Amino acid sequence: MSSVEVKTDKRRRGHSKGRRVKASILAEVRELLGEETPRRPDLLIEILHRIQDHLGYISVDHLAALAQEMSLSSAQVYEVASFYHHFDLIKENQTPPPLTVRVCDSISCSLAGAEDLINNLQASLGSGVRVQRVPCVGRCQEAPVAVVGKQPVPQADTVKVKRLLDTANSEPELPDYLDYKGYLGGGGYTLLQRMETDESDDRHPHRLSPEQVIQCLEDSNLRGLGGAGFPAGRKWRILREQPAPRLLAVNIDEGEPGTFKDRYYLERDPHRFLEGALIAARVVGISEIYIYLRDEYTAIRSMLERELSALRSNPPCPLPPIHLRRGAGAYICGEESAMIESIEGKRGMPRQRPPYVAQVGLFGRPTLEHNMETLYWVRELLERGADWFTKQGRNGRHGLRSFSVSGRINKPGVHLAPAGITMHELIDEYCGGMQQGHEFYAYFPGGASGGILPASMADIPLDFDTLQPYGCFIGSAAIIVLSQHDSAREAALNAMCFFAHESCGQCTPCRVGTEKAVTLMKRNQWDRELLEELAGVMIDASICGLGQAAPNPMLSVLKYFPQELEHDA
Repeated sequence: MSSVEVKTDKRRRGHSKGRRVKASILAEVRELLGEETPRRPDLLIEILHRIQDHLGYISVDHLAALAQEMSLSSAQVYEVASFYHHFDLIKENQTPPPLTVRVCDSISCSLAGAEDLINNLQASLGSGVRVQRVPCVGRCQEAPVAVVGKQPVPQADTVKVKRLLDTANSEPELPDYLDYKGYLGGGGYTLLQRMETDESDDRHPHRLSPEQVIQCLEDSNLRGLGGAGFPAGRKWRILREQPAPRLLAVNIDEGEPGTFKDRYYLERDPHRFLEGALIAARVVGISEIYIYLRDEYTAIRSMLERELSALRSNPPCPLPPIHLRRGAGAYICGEESAMIESIEGKRGMPRQRPPYVAQVGLFGRPTLEHNMETLYWVRELLERGADWFTKQGRNGRHGLRSFSVSGRINKPGVHLAPAGITMHELIDEYCGGMQQGHEFYAYFPGGASGGILPASMADIPLDFDTLQPYGCFIGSAAIIVLSQHDSAREAALNAMCFFAHESCGQCTPCRVGTEKAVTLMKRNQWDRELLEELAGVMIDASICGLGQAAPNPMLSVLKYFPQELEHDA
């Protein structure tokens, strides 16, 4: 018998390729999932979370058992689990420390002393505690931020972290928010009920038709508030023309360093966005709603689970199925098609376009994709009217913007201000001025990817389309303020390190370009010609916005902060 025949004969007798599944581990996985959990591929990430939450890690044996239980290949399960930062994969006979302290080292936390905090914690905590540096956790106004287990520590220092470790309390507390009962008492879901009335029923003169709703959105010029700024009303019209069934995917994966507005609104009034989502479903003809929430927002997830249960138990009208899906620590999933891939239980790899998600989106169906805040404004606009919204604004701009502001100002936080406000006006009127001993030096107008502008250019109106002529953009309106004690060059390097860490790796210009840029930016002397050439390739050839926008802070330093590079010459 030849060697080929021997190998084939062994496979026939049950000697399959790959890791042998241990019966005890398979039984553990089955018990953890229970009979009620479907073994569908789109639930792979949810099931991985269940194992991670239960054990504190995921072993290679658990991955092999899960692959068999879900009838998936081991390669598929491993490549998904290893793609996301929040899955702690370990090899045989390994066990991670029982508790992990994560410290954000992104721009705002870095300005507030995150590096010293990391060093102090690593030196003072025992071997039973692991200290990890992590990218932005969405709490930039409380910088520096540590997370003990799942419990955030605002304005963290070694004493606060140790105190929390001593209490053994690693579960976050639910915020004090407006619950379902309170929301109904304030007129909540009334607009949704008005849309449920039969169109031919003349006894209900206050009925809202789909056309009235879309017209209100168009008249107000409400644009997508996740960063892209596509007009909401036009998007709803496009989706209504697509074949049924249609789906809605709500993006709450705000991972852009400097952004925390979605968390701010969710922690106060979650049903306002849910009503907006249900109105969108009614207008567009949505069959099912998928809510994608970033994993760092543990307390919000518990709160949403509770409020969705209350909503389903006593619905104001018939509801479509609403699914709450959990991210797993991947910034790229803020990109709409990468988010859709993740909801489907895959790696968060952006899709090539066309087709667009409005045509072929979630599970191959036409999909209305929206940032949470866009839907949050729907009730307000329908109640107050488009004129109320468009009368807001300054410097020839219209509407309101939710600015997430952090850095060297006295009042960091979410500030609802007129669209078109300037940076000088925002700092003076809303942010309480600069911190004592700090003078305004520079600012990121749109998070880590939005570029950097000097204080001398702080009279530019802040809105969609106003910053592009200067090589910047407003994005999700995440503003980080730097002072004379800070370096735009170092802030740009921090941003590029973040992008290199978060690149999905699908396309070479982004995967290699971000890492090469970090190497070049760490040198004492910047090679301007090479950096500009590298940026051009990344902008022109990257598949999605991550690689296309990653060079913006670096290019801003070359253009607007030459004094920081003079010693390179």
